[in-house]
Amino acid sequence: MNCNFNVSHAADNLHTSQPGVSKQIQLLEDEIKVKIFVRNGKRLVGLTEPGQYVYEAIGDILKKVKNIRHISDNYASSEDGVFTIATTHTQARYKLPKVVEWFVKQYPNIKLNIHQGNPDQVTDQVEKGVADIGIATESIGLNDKIFTIPCYQWNRILVAPVNHPLNQLDSTITLNDLSQHPIITYDYAFTGSTSVSKAFKQAHLSPNIVLTAIDADVIKTYVNLNLGIGLVAEMAYDKNKDIDLKAIDLSHLFEPSTTLLGLRKDLFIRSFVFDFIQRFSGLKPDNLKKKLEDRV
Repeated sequence: MNCNFNVSHAADNLHTSQPGVSKQIQLLEDEIKVKIFVRNGKRLVGLTEPGQYVYEAIGDILKKVKNIRHISDNYASSEDGVFTIATTHTQARYKLPKVVEWFVKQYPNIKLNIHQGNPDQVTDQVEKGVADIGIATESIGLNDKIFTIPCYQWNRILVAPVNHPLNQLDSTITLNDLSQHPIITYDYAFTGSTSVSKAFKQAHLSPNIVLTAIDADVIKTYVNLNLGIGLVAEMAYDKNKDIDLKAIDLSHLFEPSTTLLGLRKDLFIRSFVFDFIQRFSGLKPDNLKKKLEDRV
C-alpha cells in the first residue's frame, strides 16, 4: 500500500523480485482464504473489504513488533536508539530548541528525528507509528487511539507592518476590524473546530484569507510584503528580530489553545522518551508516571 499497489516498487523496497512478492501475496490469500487485493488483470488496484481489515490488523501487529524491539532495546541499552518527534513548525521553531538541546547533551547516542507538518499530519504520523510522539494543538486531542498530555496554553496575536491602519486604532481591535483586511495565517486555522474558526463563525463573519502556510516565518515574510495582516501564535513574534512588524494581543477575541503532547496508547515508552516528555511537559516524574500508567 505504501507503494500505491505497485508490486515492482514494493519488490525494490524489499530488495527482492516482483515474482517473489506476487507469490507471497498469493500464499497469504490462500492461507487466510480471502482475496486481499482488487485486481485489474495482473495489476493490483486496491483493497477488498476484507483486505482493508487485514491491512489494519497487520498495521497493529507491526506496531506491537516495534514495541517488542523497544522493550528489548530499552533493557539491553537505554543509551542507544532512534527517537522520532512529529510536530508543527511553530513548536519546532519556538518551543522545542531548548528541550532538544538538553536532550542531545543528555543522550548523545540517540538519533533524533523531527518531522514537521500541520496538526492533522502530526496526528497521522503518531497513529501510524511513524513518530513516537507528536506535539501539536487541536486535532491530536481528538483521536481516540492517542493519549495526550496538556503542556501549556497559548493564544494568537496580530502582526502587521508598523504603519498599518490597525496599529493606529485608538480602540480595542474587533473581529469585524480583522475581517476588513486580507489575512495570512496557518493553513489549519480555519478548518475544523479551532478557536479562530469558531470565533468568526459565532460572529457571523467571513474573513478574507488570502494566503496560508504552516510556517510562521513564511507568514511574517508575506506580511512584510504588505500582502495582508498575519494571525500567528504569540511565541512566533520576537520584537528584537521582527522590527518591521508590530504585534497586538488578540486573547480577547480567541479562546486560548493548549499544546498537547500525544503518543499511542499502546506505545512502550523507553527511558529517554520518558525523560523528554517530562522535560517538555514540566510534570514531576511521579505525576507523569501515573498519567502514563492510566492511559490504556
